[in-house]
Parts: sequence; structure tokens; C-alpha cells
Amino acid sequence: MHGFANPKRFLEIARWLTPTLLISGLIITAAALGWGYFRVPPDRLMGETVRILFLHVPSAWLGMGGWTAIAISSLVFLVWRHPLASLAARGAAVPGLVFTVICLATGSIWGRPTWGTWWVWDGRLTSMLVLMFLYIGYIALAQAVSRDGGSSRIPAIFGLVGAVNIPIINRSVVWWQSLHQPPSITMGKSAIDNEFLIPLLIAVLGFSLLFGGVVLARMRALLAEIQTEARLRRRALGAEVA
Repeated sequence: MHGFANPKRFLEIARWLTPTLLISGLIITAAALGWGYFRVPPDRLMGETVRILFLHVPSAWLGMGGWTAIAISSLVFLVWRHPLASLAARGAAVPGLVFTVICLATGSIWGRPTWGTWWVWDGRLTSMLVLMFLYIGYIALAQAVSRDGGSSRIPAIFGLVGAVNIPIINRSVVWWQSLHQPPSITMGKSAIDNEFLIPLLIAVLGFSLLFGGVVLARMRALLAEIQTEARLRRRALGAEVA
């Protein structure tokens, strides 16, 4: 693990892994969405609106998965001080926010014909909205710390504390009476017919690969920015000494 935390080793791996993840993710995602939107028949109850499932569900999972990555990276940074852990957390924040916004938007579009309204203060929807604001707060905090030279422990602690919301999102439809449907996929079983489940799982795989590729690309960009700033500081110090 410590070997992969070395910036040079990380860049060697990320240089080929980033395009691999992005290209394969694009191909798999396009295939899954094409399958779901053009080949899967309308659902018996939801009709054509079932097609939102193939974008909404992966976005919801990756919205939660993004913050889980932030929390794990923050824990690694706080405990083991791995040099790339905080960059991994920052790299996951923006794509996590994007997927969370997509989840909220597609859920709202689905809710309008299903519930007769764009929004309800339902436990699942509200906790997902809180996640969006947590992402915004984390990104702003991490940028402020990077810009002003503060302690990287502050956003790491925020990332760990914010993880409390993840199990709340996951269990909200079980703990509270909810308009949102109960979990359709649980450990070892699924209430979704294979005709819908297979392209859905393929879409999750494709979006996950895209997510990983974007995270690696952002980590490389952040690391390059840090290295550039370090070189500029060394040149400035050298000029002052001369």
C-alpha cells in the first residue's frame, strides 16, 4: 500500500490506467444505456418512465460511493498520513457531486408523473439533498485549505463526519414511511426482473469505470499543480538567496 502512495509510482500506474478506465467506461456505459433505452420494453407498472432507472440508480450509488471514497481516503490520511490520500478524497469530490446532482434531477423527473410532484420532503430525497450540500461544503473547504495553506486535517475530519449521512440515505426507506420505493436490490437477492437488472448492472459498471477514470485524472491534475507550486517556491527561494 505504501508503494502505491508514492507519487512517482502512482503517476506511472495512473498514466495508462486513466485512459483505460475512461475509454472502457464510455463504451460500456453507452452500450448499457442503449440497451436500456431502446431494447428494454416498458414496465408493466411504470411504463416508459422505467428507463430513468438506468441513469438514476448508478448515479445514486456513485453519489454515495463518492463520499464513501472521501471518508476512506480521509481516514487513511489521518491515520497513516499517506501523501496521496487527501488528493484521492479531493479527486472523488467533484465526480461524486456530479452524480449526486444527476440522481436528484432524474429522481425529480421520475417523481413528477409518478407522485404528481417534482419534490417531496421524503427521507431518501432529503438525505440525498444533504449529501449534495456536504459535497459542496467539502469542495469549498478543501479549496480554501489548499489556497490559504491551512491544515489538510480539517477537510479530512469533515469527510469522516459527513459519512454519517451515507447509512442514513441507505436505510431511510426502511426507517421512515416513504414515498420512495423500498430497496429493490439487497445482498444476495433482487426484486428487479433480469430484463431490467442486467442492463442496469452493466450501466453501474460503466459509470463506475468512468468515475474511477475521472478521479485518477483529477488526482494527476492536483498532483501536477502541487509539484508546480513547489518548484516555483524553490525558484523564488533560490532567487532571494542569490
